[in-house]
Amino acid sequence: MKPTSYDIMIVGGGMVGSTLACLLANGFANHTQNKKRRIALIEAFEPVDFDANKPYDLRVSAISRISQQVLQQAGAWQSIEEKRISPYEAMHVWDATGEGKIHFSAAEIGEPNLGHIIENQVIQTSLAEQAKHHPAIDWLCPNTLKELKIDDDLVTATLDNGSTINAPLIVGADGARSQLRTLAKIEVERQDYGQHGLVAVIGTEKPNQATAWQRFLPTGPLAFLPLADGSSSIVWTLPADRCPAYLAMSDDKFMQSLGEAFEHKLGNITSVSKRAAFPFYGTQAKQYVKKRIALIGDAAHTIHPLAGQGVNLGIKDAAELAKQLLNSTSTDLGSLKLLRKYERARRGDNVATMRAMEGFRLLFGHSASTVVNARNFGLNALDKMPMIKNKIIRKAMGV
Repeated sequence: MKPTSYDIMIVGGGMVGSTLACLLANGFANHTQNKKRRIALIEAFEPVDFDANKPYDLRVSAISRISQQVLQQAGAWQSIEEKRISPYEAMHVWDATGEGKIHFSAAEIGEPNLGHIIENQVIQTSLAEQAKHHPAIDWLCPNTLKELKIDDDLVTATLDNGSTINAPLIVGADGARSQLRTLAKIEVERQDYGQHGLVAVIGTEKPNQATAWQRFLPTGPLAFLPLADGSSSIVWTLPADRCPAYLAMSDDKFMQSLGEAFEHKLGNITSVSKRAAFPFYGTQAKQYVKKRIALIGDAAHTIHPLAGQGVNLGIKDAAELAKQLLNSTSTDLGSLKLLRKYERARRGDNVATMRAMEGFRLLFGHSASTVVNARNFGLNALDKMPMIKNKIIRKAMGV
């Protein structure tokens, strides 16, 4: 059977892959000569329909203002707002081993908020709605990539249902265990951080004050991310060998341990949802691109989530690749020269952010008194330098 032809194939219809598909489809529609371009979006699982009556999902993302702008360009932001979002207006960070602390406020920089805490499910569902209804996108789901053949002019993909499709370019947005990356024989450097992130949704005596709270403990950071109903989504970084014990605790004992770790900043913990955990590790693909192949998001890189930058980096990947493809004067969207422009634009930022997160992890995990004193002094000193502090937060926000 003759393969179905497309202009671009994207493997992975999650937050990053769907963002790329929608950006490209909208961009092509605005160019008269590109109106007939077609995109195949290959996804293994249909997103779960959002139900406002159900509790908050365990997996959330801190979406920066620059990511918000990209999601607006993709056409998904209005749908996200109509479902459930939680803007936060401040961020408070403090060190458990001393008196060091720093506070960031949207009001101090004349902004309405610092970003939004949004359930991954809400973002994925909203993007999938856009992709499914766009005439330039074929939503191929449930499907997975099984085989890959790369010729001079085309990439031919065989899916698990036996169908074949081809295009001049295939993009891997299929996560940290990317099948496309494996089939393309792109090696990846991996560092296991020896930590797990325990996630749950918790209630507290006091409301969350629309503030993202983060306490750096010797074992790793504990983050309380504010949700719109006054509860919080937590990410508690724990040593890998100790995390199972916290998952197995009774709710009462867990709430007591969590409250103590958080210094009861919001009073006692009053409720806790089911708990889950996942491992933390950092990866960098040795190549983001090959001829006719590009990797974005977790397929290209993963980082420690202590600053919540992982999905934002992936969205920036999608925006940059879309920009290069939409602005290219080349008729060959899979040319290595074109794809290398994307890699040069994104690798430096991704690696720098990864190393910075590793540096913070090591700095706040160090117990030597000289290091403890220095970092506490640094936090307090920076908190008293509003010009520098506000420049840092503006850069993180992308405004």
